[in-house]
Amino acid sequence: MSGTSMGQRLCELVGIDFPIVSTGMGYVSNAALAGAVSEAGGLGVVAAAMMNLSELEAAIQSVKDSTDRPFGVNIRSDAPDLEDRARLMIDGGVKVASFALAPSRQIMETLKEAGVICIPSVGARRHAEKVAGWGADAVIVQGGEGGGHTGPVPTSLLLPQVVDSVDIPVVAAGGYFDGRGLVSALAYGACGVAMGTRFMLTKESPVPESMKREYLNYGVNDTVVTDQIDGHPHRVIRTEFIDQLLSSGHVRGLVSAAENAAKFRRLAGRSWAGMVKQGMVLRKEHSYSLRQLVMAANAPMLCRAAMVDGRTDVGVMSSGQVVGLISDIPSCAELLERIMREADDAAAQFAPIGVQ
Repeated sequence: MSGTSMGQRLCELVGIDFPIVSTGMGYVSNAALAGAVSEAGGLGVVAAAMMNLSELEAAIQSVKDSTDRPFGVNIRSDAPDLEDRARLMIDGGVKVASFALAPSRQIMETLKEAGVICIPSVGARRHAEKVAGWGADAVIVQGGEGGGHTGPVPTSLLLPQVVDSVDIPVVAAGGYFDGRGLVSALAYGACGVAMGTRFMLTKESPVPESMKREYLNYGVNDTVVTDQIDGHPHRVIRTEFIDQLLSSGHVRGLVSAAENAAKFRRLAGRSWAGMVKQGMVLRKEHSYSLRQLVMAANAPMLCRAAMVDGRTDVGVMSSGQVVGLISDIPSCAELLERIMREADDAAAQFAPIGVQ
């Protein structure tokens, strides 16, 4: 079974060689990583949530300068400048749009009308059914093993639920890192896999080398899911800092979060008015408390501290449980070639099953 036949539905939809997608990870999925994944035959995705408009425009151009292969951009639907971001994607020739948190139906329709393939990520069957009804071209289904924002249902249970409930291509995420996992996802009815932690630990990932090596020390039981980072369930490495965050009182946590929110505003060039507007959207759509609103603005600084500055003492290390099964830091090309070789070997072990 070759890359051209394995996961053919996704490959044909997007125009890629291998049914493997890199997920949009803030401060990690930059132009260099996305370009490397796409050039290697997968679908690279730029995470735009932590970028301002000029940074996003530059990132799109940078990917285009590094490869002529299809790539995607991941956006937050609660961004106050969402329409401008969509226009940059359309004008920049971005092939695929993916979404952090729930997608906007209006923006998805705008992107689709311009020929952009829309692939939302979901963590529940009902969400998959909703976006399929809106006209999503495919859907990424992330099980509870996944890093970053995640849900409570494991991939092995969520994936077949979604495959059986929608007619669009389904991409499996949460716990994938090798060719055996790809074959298992295909057996469940998925058309490919999406990986975050595995691509974070590659040579092209912008994460500091010291931080990558730090990740290799953790096992499958060294993560925890908490909503104390930004109000949504978030799987991270359980460090001493995370333990302190989980045990801190509401007042102390609120003060610290407010300070970090102010730092993020300055770094991102955001106005207080824009951040308040985004906060009101979060409050309306997710029933956030005041503390959750401040924590949501605080989260980018916590992620930046680890992913950019390499500090585990004051940063958040998002990670899937699969971190405990990863032992090396290959290039994206080496990784994809290895996964497809392993998938071919795994698929070759199965003979046709007939009824006697």
